[in-house]
Amino acid sequence: MSQITPSSNTSPSNAQLEDLVRDILAEARAQGASAAEAGVSLETGLSVTARLGEVETIEYNRDKGLGVTVYFGGRKGSSSTSDFTPEAVREAVRAACGIAKYTAEDEYAGLAEAALMARDVPDLDLCHPWDISAEQAIELAIECEAAARGMDVRITNSEGGSVSSHQGYRVYGNSHGFIGAYPSTRHSLSCAVIGGEGEGMQRDYWFTVARDSAELEAAAEVGRRAAQRTLRRLDARRLPTCQVPVIFAAEIATSLLSHFTSAIRGGALYRKASFLLDHLGKQIFPAHIHIHEQPHLKRALGSTPFDNEGVATQARDIVRDGVLQGYILDSYAARKLGMQTTGNAGGVHNLVIDPGALDLDGLLRRMDKGLLVTELMGMGVNAVTGDYSRGAAGFWVENGEIQYPVEEITIAGNLRDMFMRIAEVGNDVEVRGGTRTGSILIEEMMIAGE
Repeated sequence: MSQITPSSNTSPSNAQLEDLVRDILAEARAQGASAAEAGVSLETGLSVTARLGEVETIEYNRDKGLGVTVYFGGRKGSSSTSDFTPEAVREAVRAACGIAKYTAEDEYAGLAEAALMARDVPDLDLCHPWDISAEQAIELAIECEAAARGMDVRITNSEGGSVSSHQGYRVYGNSHGFIGAYPSTRHSLSCAVIGGEGEGMQRDYWFTVARDSAELEAAAEVGRRAAQRTLRRLDARRLPTCQVPVIFAAEIATSLLSHFTSAIRGGALYRKASFLLDHLGKQIFPAHIHIHEQPHLKRALGSTPFDNEGVATQARDIVRDGVLQGYILDSYAARKLGMQTTGNAGGVHNLVIDPGALDLDGLLRRMDKGLLVTELMGMGVNAVTGDYSRGAAGFWVENGEIQYPVEEITIAGNLRDMFMRIAEVGNDVEVRGGTRTGSILIEEMMIAGE
């Protein structure tokens, strides 16, 4: 077995990590497993927060871990460790095998099919190390917060400006002979401030995140946007109870799509715990809605060449012309449903809803009168029935223009109805995550207020 010597100054090379996965799989075979899979990850990072012009935290991290899952026919066992020495690896495999011997037989357990493995791993341009020192990160964090605090005298306090940079390497392999690996980076800048006027106080934030630090927004711009978002919320009012059109701003419209993907995820379907059970091939959105998965977008935050089971990812339609085309399945859920994995072990990879022709201002004009939601609170969503009720804040709109901020309201409906009532998707596309959507205009929802 390969020897990886622990050291506080060096990290295992990428080649050593790949050899380690091979060693884990060989050890699993030696201990009698009929099949096995293993993953190894290594991550290093720097995070800095400055508050009120002073350094608040500096964190360095160097994390590593390995996990192994073994199968004895339909019996499964898993274990993990952060110790990469040969003795620890053998013990981790031994522990997984011991667990498997006491688990019940499950006919659906096992590796994904060998033919589906990602034999050709494309370069998705996901790794762009940021050569930034702690001192430079501190300067950026202070600059970011200073821009926010200097924006207006009504900015009275701060939760700080933050800078982070992380780089990782992930290896996955299984007893089909598949070994896949790729490096990735993720960098971010953020700021949150508090504003006050009279007795009222409000808080808001802004952030930027990218694989490549060159694609981050400028630190001062992040701070200014955080301050602007806080100031526009001052003097918020409540609304009377009403039924009106609602626009979900792009940064929170992603949550609507997350409710959709949760409802078509394999686990929810085979447990019969989804309001979209048995909806494959049925109309669930208006005909103008197209939702698809694009896992190979260069530098995108949700991109990956293969899923958590080594299955090759590929672009596919999930909703076309408003009709549900496919579910979100890993191999276990697929077998339970009598289907084939969709390469979504670990989640969806760059979910995209095609935008329309209007930006947010255009959506406001089209809505004419209604509510622009910019913040959601609480988790009042029933995955089985689709009933939706969440606390919200945002802005009241009349004559296509924002009139004043609103708070302490609840928006309610049913997700099935909400999806069918999507009138327009804006072209102000949110790209700071694994879901890409513009602001979403829904024809009508119930607003509970005074």
